[in-house]
Amino acid sequence: MDEQVARQAEAEVRRARFGVLPGRVRAEDMVQEVPASAPDPAKDTYNEDEWLVRNVL
Repeated sequence: MDEQVARQAEAEVRRARFGVLPGRVRAEDMVQEVPASAPDPAKDTYNEDEWLVRNVL
């Protein structure tokens, strides 16, 4: 009988701690949107000297 009372007490403690699941998290709340940076036209311009240094020297 004491074992059954102990099990019931443990079950009540377990239900008090884990009885309710947390609320659902929406997909919109899991994603952080960051705007892309603007393209830099100076970065992508062709430079003959840089090509020579990278590929010939």
